[in-house]
Amino acid sequence: MRKLRPAPLCRSWLFLEGANEAVLQGAAASGADMLIHEFEDFTPPPLRPKARALAAELYAAWRDQGVVVAVRVNPLDQDGMDDLAAVMRGHPDIVALPKVAEPHHVTRLDEAVTRFERDYGIAEGSTSLLPNIEFARGLVQTGAIAAASRRTIGCLMAAEDLAADLGAERGSDGLELAYARQRFIVECRAANVVAVDCPYTWSDAAGVERDTIWARRLGYTAKSLVDPAHAAIVNGVLTPSEDELHQAARIVAAFEAARAQGLGRVELDGSLLEVPTYSNAKRLIARGEALRAIDRNARA
Repeated sequence: MRKLRPAPLCRSWLFLEGANEAVLQGAAASGADMLIHEFEDFTPPPLRPKARALAAELYAAWRDQGVVVAVRVNPLDQDGMDDLAAVMRGHPDIVALPKVAEPHHVTRLDEAVTRFERDYGIAEGSTSLLPNIEFARGLVQTGAIAAASRRTIGCLMAAEDLAADLGAERGSDGLELAYARQRFIVECRAANVVAVDCPYTWSDAAGVERDTIWARRLGYTAKSLVDPAHAAIVNGVLTPSEDELHQAARIVAAFEAARAQGLGRVELDGSLLEVPTYSNAKRLIARGEALRAIDRNARA
């Protein structure tokens, strides 16, 4: 039986042109944890029939290469239902929906996915959902959107559409979306779903590394991508390093030794260690171990 990488351990979520066979066939070599067959912005309407025809065989090939298989269909009041009718035959692990601004958008997607699961003999409830938040209206309702379906495993924040909706001026430093990204992770964390950060839409490696480091500082563990070359960089930033794991182990040891002596906290390297610091260190160690184990299995 295929062992699926859990969504909380998917660091890089890569969008791919829906009808570009060369890009799609080579996408797993990028090292991205999740590949997203993109039917909306990256696939002009005349090419969508071709993209639909590729879906089932493509998803089987991606599965064989150990990646999580996702698809982003169009809004359901546009081409989305035609997209779903085709792609659900390939049983994607996750269906993403763009332009989600209201909880009922997710409810309708849940109903459609359930219907196609029944029609195609797929285990009911096995397909997860990923609402894409692209408007101010959606951002302020992220919690309600995330709670609209039990299938929802995460929400993804889009950069370009949200900036356009805000009338913000885009810049590679991302300053115009700083508040939105901070609010988004709070909303997702409160709803207990994965917060997938917006993509860095410039090509420079230094920029995507800087942007991912900032996202990690906020608490993000997942980031969407539009450039396959960024996958290794994002994975590297969002995987605890050996030095970070060593420091976390020092924190755990120091705190536990202090507690064994009846002390409530202890100083280490000039920092006072309290329960939240200790808990974060243990969480980091657990995440590092889980990522290394699943990466080893993927290479085996």
